[in-house]
Amino acid sequence: MAVIWDSLGLRFTEPVRDPLWGNILLPGEFGAVQSSPEFVKLSRILQLGPAQLVYPGATHTRRAHSLGVFEMSRRTLAAVAERDGLDFVTAAGARSFLMAALCHDLGHFPYAHSLKELPLERHEALTARIVLGPLRGAVERSGADPAMVAAIVDGELPAADAETRLFRSLLSGVLDPDKLDYLNRDAWACGVPYGVQDVDFILRHVGLDADGRPGMHERGVMAVEGVLFSKYQMYRAVYWHRSVRAATAMIKKAVMGALGSGAASPADLYGLDDAGFYRLMDDPGRDPDGLIGSVFRGALFRPCLELPFDPDSASHRRAADLATRPAMEEAIAGALGSSGSRPAVVVDVPEPISFESDLPVIGRGAPFSRVADVFRPEVVSSFVRSLRVLRVFCDVGTDDEAAAKAARAAASLLGPSR
Repeated sequence: MAVIWDSLGLRFTEPVRDPLWGNILLPGEFGAVQSSPEFVKLSRILQLGPAQLVYPGATHTRRAHSLGVFEMSRRTLAAVAERDGLDFVTAAGARSFLMAALCHDLGHFPYAHSLKELPLERHEALTARIVLGPLRGAVERSGADPAMVAAIVDGELPAADAETRLFRSLLSGVLDPDKLDYLNRDAWACGVPYGVQDVDFILRHVGLDADGRPGMHERGVMAVEGVLFSKYQMYRAVYWHRSVRAATAMIKKAVMGALGSGAASPADLYGLDDAGFYRLMDDPGRDPDGLIGSVFRGALFRPCLELPFDPDSASHRRAADLATRPAMEEAIAGALGSSGSRPAVVVDVPEPISFESDLPVIGRGAPFSRVADVFRPEVVSSFVRSLRVLRVFCDVGTDDEAAAKAARAAASLLGPSR
């Protein structure tokens, strides 16, 4: 696999010790980006946010993840080149792809995924802005093209040439380096077996189809099945654990209120690390209900009602709509006899997610979703439906009577508990 790096003039000489992948070797010329304030800031943002309240080991950072994505991208490009040649890949293009992998999360601010329903800029767009702005000089000195790096990361930017389109599809897809790292890393940190992927097996069977798109050879189809089921299990056990959802809902409600009142602007959130986020938001002027402080202390609201989300239910649609949800929360709180400004109720509906499954199966002339025996589209859709649980969280502590009262009030609006 070293042949491609020799032909592109890339040498990996600078080691970073990683507990998951061992020695990650970077080109020396990438050092200015790796040591930049923008990249180092990622070491102060937890990859899984409030999940560490449930899984104490989940204290790994977006910096560690970014280095892991670089390593998975380096291995992926080498594996595809060994199988398919990639004669059209240029030295600047390869460097841009690896730089995009390293920098792909630079625009991430705390809880960005949890807040994606709010009117905030996508972290990919913020990453592109950083690459084209304060890091432009360091990226250029690495031999990468800042414009190509930005286009690889941000799928909404133009990608005029085939090389950029290839690298974009390699970095974002069913078996992309991002997913290979975060599933393995998150499972390792949380101490759960669900996300573990056989990376060596996957890379032995990845390649390009007749149209030059990244795909999986038929013998590697089970790897796609493994990723889909692992993603489902990780959402069920970790990412959308009920306590993680409680913290997420509380944070979202506080930020939504601050943005709606004008106490905070979207720009206030961009560029923050975790400590900066808590300093900004743990303020009575921005969070009069003290939700952020409660999450920081681990004082999460108690789940009082859980229901499978039903998109055909008008009341469930109102609960999912951020514009109508507050009135529903107030109605439930009113039934509890709540008084004062502190809300006793937070309603949570996870946002829709997708389980990408249209990876080309090389040699079959069809995507995985059309040749799958078990993971047919309707099965994958059932994953999404089963994960979306409508929950009502209440600030009732250990008061079982109050919790039961809240459940009855919520059920009267939303339906009986499952």
